[in-house]
Amino acid sequence: MGRLAQTDGLTEIQQEILRTVRDFVDKEILPVATELEHRDEYPAQIVEGLKELGVFGLMIPEEYGGLGESLLTYALCVEEIARGWMSVSGIINTHFIVAYMLKQHGTQEQKDYFLPKMALGEIRGAFSMSEPALGSDVSAITSKGERDGDDFLLTGQKMWLTNGGTSSLVAVLCRTDEGQPEGTPPHKSMTTFLIEKEPGFGEVRPGLTIPGKIEKMGYKGVDTTELIMDGLRVPADRVLGGATGRGFYQMMDGVEVGRVNVAARGCGVAQRAFELGVSYAQQRTTFGKPISQHQAIQFKLAEMATKVEAAHAMMVNAARKKDSGQRNDLEAGMAKYLASEYCKEVVEDAFRIHGGYGFSKEYEIERLYREAPMLLIGEGTAEIQKMIIGRRLLEEYHIQG
Repeated sequence: MGRLAQTDGLTEIQQEILRTVRDFVDKEILPVATELEHRDEYPAQIVEGLKELGVFGLMIPEEYGGLGESLLTYALCVEEIARGWMSVSGIINTHFIVAYMLKQHGTQEQKDYFLPKMALGEIRGAFSMSEPALGSDVSAITSKGERDGDDFLLTGQKMWLTNGGTSSLVAVLCRTDEGQPEGTPPHKSMTTFLIEKEPGFGEVRPGLTIPGKIEKMGYKGVDTTELIMDGLRVPADRVLGGATGRGFYQMMDGVEVGRVNVAARGCGVAQRAFELGVSYAQQRTTFGKPISQHQAIQFKLAEMATKVEAAHAMMVNAARKKDSGQRNDLEAGMAKYLASEYCKEVVEDAFRIHGGYGFSKEYEIERLYREAPMLLIGEGTAEIQKMIIGRRLLEEYHIQG
């Protein structure tokens, strides 16, 4: 094991958790990841193993049956899992966001009901904000929730649900205009609904349909779906936090920690790409010596390793800032932006080091080359991150007068 992406100041418990996850990745994920990915097969056995390790309850408080660990511990575990296969970290990510939102914003009844089952992985979460026509413009959401007695009737179409088919709980953002005066900003008229459903595809409960998996160039194995609501009846006690109009802020809080997660995934994939590149460079011989002895390749390895280190440091900083209770949208945006861009570059350099063999499906780098682009989009594009970073910098460096 090399010395890249080490984290100082970890407790013995954190180090033991990371050793356990790393061993699981090396023994249970890496040997089968490429084969499962090529078949676009859901990693059921791997998920069961992660449930046994307690990973699904890593950040859920101990009083609800979780491990009560920090965002940093979780992010470092995600980094290790993504190093094995990024799709597996995606299965955990949306579950984690929903559990975090429940912990931070749920009513006591909602916490008591959902969190113990989520800690065990018996209930697995999905997160639904995007729609077919809105992209990054969350204020353009058209899905609606209209009150009907003690219930709400939900109508609309959602897009890009990770775990849409395999989840049994979906946090869905909808517009609810009830009681709002005309001219109320769209983000103050949004509500998060907690929708319970049966895993699977088709009509999974009356008024709710999961059409099927969306075919993708990478990020395979994990199911990415649409979600269609047509008069879906949801009890009022399944409004997250018990009050309408708070959904936008709840979702943004979830996305903020999700950006740390995506940064961690970028770090993990980049680290694996570096490992593959530096290993291949010492095995492949040209002009009478290993290509690792050519200065051109050494320059590439130096750049790749520096990017892995820089992305890891920014991810750790963003997680620690959130754990301290401080605002971290600037740090999370920077970490997500840098880690995803550097991941793409490190993977491409490893691909180049492999030469023609990098284009072969027999080599792992081919899989990583198709997986890395998803990180450029997930939890907000680079352009969205730059907007967040720019606005926060202007707040910090505002000139008086």
